[in-house]
Amino acid sequence: MTVIDPDTKAGWVPETDDENDVDGAEDMPLSMRLSIADTLTLGNATCGFMAVYFTTTGILIPHLTGSDETGMARHSAATAVILMLMAAIFDLFDGLVARKLRSSPMGAELDNLSDLISFGLAPAYFVLVYGMVADDAHQRVSALAAIVVLLAVVLRLARFSCVTLKDGMFQGMPSPFGALTVVSIVLLELPFPPTLLAIVGVAWLMVSRVEYPKPRGVLAVAMLGWIVAAMGLLAAWAFDAPGGQLLLQTGCALQVVLGAVIPLFATARRVNTFRDNRREARAAQLP
Repeated sequence: MTVIDPDTKAGWVPETDDENDVDGAEDMPLSMRLSIADTLTLGNATCGFMAVYFTTTGILIPHLTGSDETGMARHSAATAVILMLMAAIFDLFDGLVARKLRSSPMGAELDNLSDLISFGLAPAYFVLVYGMVADDAHQRVSALAAIVVLLAVVLRLARFSCVTLKDGMFQGMPSPFGALTVVSIVLLELPFPPTLLAIVGVAWLMVSRVEYPKPRGVLAVAMLGWIVAAMGLLAAWAFDAPGGQLLLQTGCALQVVLGAVIPLFATARRVNTFRDNRREARAAQLP
């Protein structure tokens, strides 16, 4: 019997008596076939899940068991963040590959689900664990901040699927950029109140109407270079290299500054565009 999906009108694989029938693969609908871009997207989801794993096993569990192994916590934190950075690389390249090659009908859905894991769940969980292990943090308030981050990513991804914008622009801070900014705020090890306010501010930027350019061309190369540099800083910090702590804090501070400055440039550009439109309208009304 062949089951037909009423929405996609695509037939599913028909049942056969022979479980080893290799011809069934040829009857598989296009909606069930993975493209190269989809494989990269699944790599994104895998990195996000493993980031949660290392945050749990290397930071949370040693804290709960009373272990004083700070080196292991540092290595695990660096590994978790590096995995989020790798997820961002997969997210960058799956779009490029999808534009160059074909993408499957379920590519957009896979991308949203993977982004939710890597840039929603993983950084929110990182914030939650920070609230449990930091000396001056408040666990319940941190849990609330983590929920705010997670819901911001959920809302942003849902809006991205429903709203059509002009080509080359995002509405709201992209979730990979937001996730890395949230993690950078935590790694700066600032006092709890400014850390909390900064995290909530990033969550607000993700659901805001501020426009961000899509990483294409030179911007994509610059983003890739920045991600690779961030991985190097994290590795230096994890292995306690000379000046590693200072280098990491400098990189995290730069990430936070970029997160704050880009909206200012976007707002200034919108204000200038509005003023230019008003001048043109007034000039058109003059006799």
